[in-house]
Amino acid sequence: MPYVIHALDRGDAGDLRARTRSEHLAYVGGFDILYGGPLLDEEGAMCGSLIVLDVESRKEAEGFAAGDPYVVAGLFERVAITGFKPVLGT
Repeated sequence: MPYVIHALDRGDAGDLRARTRSEHLAYVGGFDILYGGPLLDEEGAMCGSLIVLDVESRKEAEGFAAGDPYVVAGLFERVAITGFKPVLGT
């Protein structure tokens, strides 16, 4: 089942995203990601992440999120995990 992980960076994170990006990309490469990428603010700067992950359960999605190097480094102010039923664009 697809799960959406919507995460917003802390305002005081500075360059933490840039410092952990390669580790994050290596980590997500080991999972069945349907699609994902950075969220952008009005100026086009990265300010969060959106990942749609195909796993069997919410518990697996939570485990994925907890192991993400961005989460481990403390980049995010808030992380929401929600089940998703694709209807359009499938």
